[in-house]
Amino acid sequence: MKPNRRSFIKKSASLAALSGVNGISLESSAQTKTSLASSQPLKDAGMQLCEAYFFGMQPQKIALAKQMDVLGAVGGINPGMVGLKEAKPWEYEAIAAVKKAWEKEGLQLKVIEGPPALGEKTKIGLPGKDEEISNFITLMKNLAKAGIDTICYNWMPAIGWYRTQDDRPGRGGALVTAFDNEGIQNLPLTQYGEVSKETLWKNLEYFLKAVVPEAEKAGIKLAMHPDDPQVDSIRGISRIMTTGNAFKRMLDIYPSPNNGITMCQGNFALMGEDIVELIKDFGKRGKIHFVHFRNVRGNKFNFEETFHDEGIIDMYQAMKTYVDVGFKGPIRPDHVPTMAGDSNEYPGYSTIGCLYALGYMRGLLESISKQKT
Repeated sequence: MKPNRRSFIKKSASLAALSGVNGISLESSAQTKTSLASSQPLKDAGMQLCEAYFFGMQPQKIALAKQMDVLGAVGGINPGMVGLKEAKPWEYEAIAAVKKAWEKEGLQLKVIEGPPALGEKTKIGLPGKDEEISNFITLMKNLAKAGIDTICYNWMPAIGWYRTQDDRPGRGGALVTAFDNEGIQNLPLTQYGEVSKETLWKNLEYFLKAVVPEAEKAGIKLAMHPDDPQVDSIRGISRIMTTGNAFKRMLDIYPSPNNGITMCQGNFALMGEDIVELIKDFGKRGKIHFVHFRNVRGNKFNFEETFHDEGIIDMYQAMKTYVDVGFKGPIRPDHVPTMAGDSNEYPGYSTIGCLYALGYMRGLLESISKQKT
């Protein structure tokens, strides 16, 4: 059958619709779609949402993290977990094997927190400190070779993260960690005796001048963590990373893009710092390499951890400021309450508590991102 005039007109109209409507061509339509896609907010505002794994490969936590699409892992280098009992944790063989083990679980090891080869010898200035520093430099080189670029470290020798209670009842009976300065007043000195602030600053300067140039060569970001808690001393061991100004002093010892900080919000808030202004200051200078997103109640002498939505920090404004300054690095929840149905074996790192925290963080990020598009 020959096509009649009516069918010809119908086909012509269809072709016109395909090629363009009101002067809009297929090409410009595709460009519009591309433009719309590019205007969509980046997932998690481009940040690397991570979970902490300090107690081995916890199957439930890993499964939940993957279900949430939180694929960044933060932890240490433990050769024993991959059957390399004789290997040193700063050796490439150990680092590569640990990284591969996480990849088999579907996760990417993003940050080494609590690095090996950095201990009391370096921080207090004991014999053997140069060997420790040499091993730390080897660690940086081998991490870079394995594709890991961030190290979170601290300057708390002998006594690190410290609490006087790890099961204080919080909201709804959840268990939180807490600190009361009165509880440490009569504790005995450690084996190192009295360690002054001057000693710690001197050794920190020695360390930074030795390792930051090597970090620059390797492309490693060094992220100093605040002292926790920020009291003057515990059992005779002084504490120096206790104020915003202390961090500025640390950064000025060896100015470098690689010499930066872990923005642990809870600690800075307990120092009395303005969190939003501090994020702006350090963030605009490119000094925030890693973020611990958590909330607290109280002050540095008497405080407790809280759920993310109930402490003294305006968490929305804090997260918005990270986005505003263009932070795109690794970020994880920290020190969550132990919730019903979970074990308090690892206070501050409840699997269910982390689940709540990560959902809260992603909700903030989505809300902030969509308001900017």
